[in-house]
Amino acid sequence: MHWIYLGLAGIFETIWAVAMAYSHGFTRLVPSVVTVIGMIISFVLLAQALKVLPLGTAYAIWTGIGAVGAVICGVLLLGEGVNATRFLFVFLIICGIIGLKVTSP
Repeated sequence: MHWIYLGLAGIFETIWAVAMAYSHGFTRLVPSVVTVIGMIISFVLLAQALKVLPLGTAYAIWTGIGAVGAVICGVLLLGEGVNATRFLFVFLIICGIIGLKVTSP
């Protein structure tokens, strides 16, 4: 169950990061509220995962999921640039996430 909490925490990290981009520096109400709520949910889920999972592993996976999600959403929703090198490094982050999961107790 704690791995599920961690995965959901990473997804909510992506949600709040994208909402923050849409908030334009917290000048738009709805995206600003989504950002704060997403942060709270993400942190609560991470805290639940940390009851069992090692800090270093959980934190790296949480930020990795958020980073990969933010890159994907940036490309799909915000028109950010796409190139092979960028996606190579995103792939390496994904490999790191998988590696940490596989080697964690």
